[in-house]
Amino acid sequence: MATGHTDPRRRERILDAALDLIADEGIARVSHRRIAARAGVPLGSTTYHFDGMDDLLREAFSRFTQHIAAVFEARLAAPADPAQAREAVADLIHSLSGGSRRDLVLTQELYTLAARRPAYRELTQAWMRRSRVHLERHFDPDTARQLDALIEGLTLHRALATEPHDRALTLEAVARITDTGRRPLTGPPGALPSAPARPRRSPSGSGGAPRP
Repeated sequence: MATGHTDPRRRERILDAALDLIADEGIARVSHRRIAARAGVPLGSTTYHFDGMDDLLREAFSRFTQHIAAVFEARLAAPADPAQAREAVADLIHSLSGGSRRDLVLTQELYTLAARRPAYRELTQAWMRRSRVHLERHFDPDTARQLDALIEGLTLHRALATEPHDRALTLEAVARITDTGRRPLTGPPGALPSAPARPRRSPSGSGGAPRP
């Protein structure tokens, strides 16, 4: 077995092994011993490179979120106009939902961990910010925030559906958020719906006829 001096990627291999173990068996099955065995390193390597299991898990999930952010960047760097950007978002959703099972499982494991342990929400918040940076190249910040949520939701729905919806429906959903979905239901574009008029009461508060 290679020593630390001749194995410069040992730290990265430990992180990858931790992610593989989580994807295959769930986070409840993670231990230093099982990670070391999967990485093919001495047991002491996990505690040499990381200050406990929490440190190792945060580093591993940070590595994973950087990978997903790179997928966002690759898909969203090329579009030259909003129409191309909408197509790219639809392609991204279908790529994520039809791609790596490992990535899908790790995403849900991280969300579950963050829901139970607030310290991990720093990772999910940083991940969301990185995603929105790429979306904001093409859309305003509010639209980017909505699209980020849509991407997560439709990716999960397509990945778990026995009969996933087609790309046309995905593109329609994207278009509704980035175009027609941002318009009010009535009135001209940009107008806010008006509230119904309230009848004015008499000075005595008795509910008499409205003032002229």
